[in-house]
Amino acid sequence: MWRYLKRLLIGKPLKTMDEGGQALTKFKALALLSSDALSSVAYGTEQITTVLITLSAAALMYQLYVAALVLVLLFAITMSYRQIIKAYPSGGGAYVVASTNWGRPAGLVAGGSLLVDYMLTVAVSVTSGTEAITSAVPALVNYQVLIAIVIVIAIMALNLRGMRESASFLTFPVYFFIIMIIGMIMWGVMNIASGQLTYHAATAVGAPVQGMTLVLFFRAFSSGSSSLTGVEAISNAVPNFRRPKRKNAANTLAIMSLVLAVFFGGITFLSYYLGIKPQADNTVLSQIGTAVFGHGLFYYLLQLSTALILAVAANTGFSAFPILAYNLAKDKFLPHAYMDRGDRLGYSNGIISLAVGAIALIVIFHGQTTLLIPLYAVGVFVPFTLSQSGMIIHWLRERGQWWWMKALVNLLGALISLGLVVFLFWLHFGNVWPYLVVMPLLLYMFYRVHVHYVRVAAQLRVVAKEKAELHDYDGATVIVLVSNVTRVTAAAVNYARSIGDYVIAMHVSFDENPEKEHKTAAEFKSTFPDVRFVDIHSSYRSIATPTLRFCDVIAKRAAERNFSTTVLVPQFVPKKPWQNILHNQTSLRLRAVLNSRENIIVSTYNYHLKE
Repeated sequence: MWRYLKRLLIGKPLKTMDEGGQALTKFKALALLSSDALSSVAYGTEQITTVLITLSAAALMYQLYVAALVLVLLFAITMSYRQIIKAYPSGGGAYVVASTNWGRPAGLVAGGSLLVDYMLTVAVSVTSGTEAITSAVPALVNYQVLIAIVIVIAIMALNLRGMRESASFLTFPVYFFIIMIIGMIMWGVMNIASGQLTYHAATAVGAPVQGMTLVLFFRAFSSGSSSLTGVEAISNAVPNFRRPKRKNAANTLAIMSLVLAVFFGGITFLSYYLGIKPQADNTVLSQIGTAVFGHGLFYYLLQLSTALILAVAANTGFSAFPILAYNLAKDKFLPHAYMDRGDRLGYSNGIISLAVGAIALIVIFHGQTTLLIPLYAVGVFVPFTLSQSGMIIHWLRERGQWWWMKALVNLLGALISLGLVVFLFWLHFGNVWPYLVVMPLLLYMFYRVHVHYVRVAAQLRVVAKEKAELHDYDGATVIVLVSNVTRVTAAAVNYARSIGDYVIAMHVSFDENPEKEHKTAAEFKSTFPDVRFVDIHSSYRSIATPTLRFCDVIAKRAAERNFSTTVLVPQFVPKKPWQNILHNQTSLRLRAVLNSRENIIVSTYNYHLKE
């Protein structure tokens, strides 16, 4: 049943050689990997104006200066990540760059920050999309958390089907949003040029604003910088691109950054020119849409496209998180399960882990994750700082043509990113302090996982001289666990006699039905008179404890005779897999407890039913 349901939801398995068919073109990659960055223009300008309006309407003039600084940072980040894509095409982005140039601890800080940030990306994007849905249908407001969880599960299932299908699905909402925003900006500028939209700004550009401080300016800048989250996703997903991977990834990043710059700059300009003020029940983008389109069809199409892009923006995290987790697992800092490909050639365990983490955040914060946006920004700008400063070291080491120009660009981006991190901690400490708790815990986990893998490798490695030290046994003791006398028991005992020098049948009896227990013992002894039968009585209905105690005693005696000890666990296998749920799984529990003993070999004898 599970197999059929899995095929229905995910699709048939793909051959490993089909991986090339799952690679992304620039057109589909832009849809798959830019939804997070592009969706941020829906709230980026609003974040800036919300801070500035606390002083006065006149202070809204400074949104143009803040936007200009954000665009400078966008340029520096874009140039830096284009260099990262070409220098480190294996994916992993900031994690790989920081690890290579700053050392492993810095790389783990960058990697851990991005892992958490992608979970926040999914949670924030989905809850924003859910708020758009509940705003349109107020009757659903009490089901906001449930709707958000359903959306996360739906996006997870879509990504489990493979990159090509998820990219195809996302093509419509992403390009629909791009068309609507381009249309709004162009139509707005044309109406301004023709005089149909009048100038409503409270203050002219350059006019002095009483009370304006540098702290307020940088508070607005740190809030507006949330528009740049998601820019790094393409550098993390370079292996997913069609060949030539580096060129296609770098060009896609350039296209996305250009679109993002035009959208952010255009929306901020219209916001200033039209004198838009942030309102609790009406977004800045919605107000601009009303001024440009009126309350007609195009306004509602703009709102629809915004809701769609916010809902699917979470997919950027689902595209980049698995590749980052793969790189961490490859370096033995996350479980190796993150290196396994699923039926559709995606890193399924990373996709599922991301969905579980995002759902946990949504439940913990009751679907109100907007307060996490400063923390969300810290998770991006810490890796930005580490990766761009790391690239400076890269250029100092590698040199090459125009290396000093490239290093200057990285230096500019690193300084602005570092400044942003400082301001985020200074001005938004109440929201970002969890980073100082989560990051040490993540680093501790990374190192514990790494130590485990190093120790396992050291213990499993075979040294030539050790081959002569392998233990030679003089015989074998086999313990067969018996519940009652059946064909399964008979076949298991017969097999045990073929591999063991000394065979013991062990049975655990209970108080409920003593006559049945005596009958089982008598039946076994008459069927196998040459096999020792031991009946262990249990007064507490426990099978595992007396079995383990008995096997320990036998194993100790066997070791004194230089015998190995094998415990044979018989079980029957139903013809239909679903029929397993109709039978108790005692054999599973017994194998679990016996596996804890290093001097006992645990083996299973399977008897397959024909009907």
